[in-house]
Amino acid sequence: MKADDWPEVAGIYAEGIATGFATFESEVPEYKSWDVAHIKACRLIAKENNKILGWAALSPVSGRCVYGGVAEVSVYVGENARGKGIGKALMQRLISDSEEEGYWTLQSGIFPENKGSIKLHEQVGFRYIGKRERVGKTLDGIWKDNLLFERRSKIVGL
Repeated sequence: MKADDWPEVAGIYAEGIATGFATFESEVPEYKSWDVAHIKACRLIAKENNKILGWAALSPVSGRCVYGGVAEVSVYVGENARGKGIGKALMQRLISDSEEEGYWTLQSGIFPENKGSIKLHEQVGFRYIGKRERVGKTLDGIWKDNLLFERRSKIVGL
């Protein structure tokens, strides 16, 4: 993913926000803010016929050095590309790239209603580790649970 990809990436992100169960975010950030919050080495796009179909990226979970190998996953697939294996391909590559960069744990927080994301994470080796109840509120004032999934790297023997 490059800065020039942001308009299409942001469009897919907006589609995810509009579902009401992909993120607590209420609007797509400016690229500069998004760029600062995400790990530069692990940003991917899936493209077909010069059109971006989906994207994936990692963000650090903490600034503390002990968590330096732990990152949070973001993966979004455009409305017209869902159900075609794009998310799975992005996740498989993201896992591979993250391990090459020295990450030993990937984690995701997923709304219980987001059945497609739960299935995707399970297909690529993530396991359910718990639930944070009523951890955040939507713009509509609705409290939401967040299911926690993680994947430990097989490369470092975890």
